[in-house]
This record gives sequence, structure tokens and C-alpha cells, in this order.
Amino acid sequence: MTRPVPAPKEPVPLWRWASWWAILVAALVVFYVLLVPVWMGLRAAAWIAELRARRRRLETPADAL
Repeated sequence: MTRPVPAPKEPVPLWRWASWWAILVAALVVFYVLLVPVWMGLRAAAWIAELRARRRRLETPADAL
């Protein structure tokens, strides 16, 4: 038994293409311009906090614990 062949679809309207590309550009700007710097800043703060904790742990004598 063969499946029926679907009718060809109409082309996508130009306004839908324009809105798709506008939303995609806005999402890329939000991600790369806003979210990535925030994430890198949080990672840098965590890295600095870890280095300070290690340094503090090394400076503390073992007898003080």
C-alpha cells in the first residue's frame, strides 16, 4: 500500500522570514553581549575566591586547626 503524496506547501511569507531573523539576532545579542560576560564574571569571582581560600588555608598553621 502506498502513501498518498502530500500537496506542495505554499512559500513562507516574507514577514515571517523577517521576524525569524530579527528574533534570532536579538537572541544572539542577549546571549553574547549580556549573558556571556555575566557568566565569565561569576566564573572569575569563583576562581579568585578559590585562590584566596587556598592561600588562607596554606598560611594557617596545622596546629591552629
